[in-house]
Amino acid sequence: MDFDMIEEIENGIVIKNVKSFELKDIFDCGQCFRWKREDNGNYIGVALEKVIEVEKRQNDVVMYNISEKEFKNVWSDYFDLYRDYSEIKEELSKDPLLKKSVDFGSGIRILKQDPFEMLLSFIISANNRIPMIKKCINNISERAGKKLQYKGETYYAFPTVDELHDFTEKDFEECTAGFRAKYLKDTVDRIYNGEFNLHYIKSLDDDKCHEELKKIMGVGPKVADCIMLFSMQKYSAFPVDTWVKKAMMSLYVAPDVSLKKIRDFGREKFGDLSGFAQQYLFYYARENNLKL
Repeated sequence: MDFDMIEEIENGIVIKNVKSFELKDIFDCGQCFRWKREDNGNYIGVALEKVIEVEKRQNDVVMYNISEKEFKNVWSDYFDLYRDYSEIKEELSKDPLLKKSVDFGSGIRILKQDPFEMLLSFIISANNRIPMIKKCINNISERAGKKLQYKGETYYAFPTVDELHDFTEKDFEECTAGFRAKYLKDTVDRIYNGEFNLHYIKSLDDDKCHEELKKIMGVGPKVADCIMLFSMQKYSAFPVDTWVKKAMMSLYVAPDVSLKKIRDFGREKFGDLSGFAQQYLFYYARENNLKL
């Protein structure tokens, strides 16, 4: 467990002496799209049909708009707070080439997000820029999601399968999904009709899970790995995008190696900690604009 205790306050909770928890590292490391940094440094996010505000006060973390019961039942797991990240970092830092990335992103925690939201979000992410990904996800949420209020502002939950099943391909296009609109429509329809069952796919072993996800239109190896890692707790996943490719080429592999070979190399080298290693590498490479 990476915290000492929790205290309930009037409008939220204080988690005392939290280890390995830095807001920027967690929310800006490429794993989520619905958290936004406020002017005061806090982050406000919409997740699991709830608006949450998170503040860091020295070693304590304050979470607003939740109760102690909600924290214990939902958010402690969402933020992966029962995992000892110091053990992970210690193990990965035995590799001197990786240690710099681990130290740089030492406050990363891998969130346990909703599989349906992550599936659609990472289909949207393919060949797309982060501002456009966030815009599309927010548009879809505003059109079909549940309305939520926090501090006088209106937010929208990411829609459920039921809330999206009447969406047409044109509706997705109007939400700025572009060529991905047909993938989103096909995916929603097939999940709604029971052709794909995300709970079942999540229950499979890592390799089988990866293969099943790739059967969904618009899901390639990297998108499948992202869904597995960020919502299905498959930590042998090793998503390879431009930044991870740059990091791996600068540290481990030859420049002409294929994405598949980089993925295979990463999974073989880092094993069950591959997903954590990938996050440290991605975050270090992107934040430092790593060049080859």
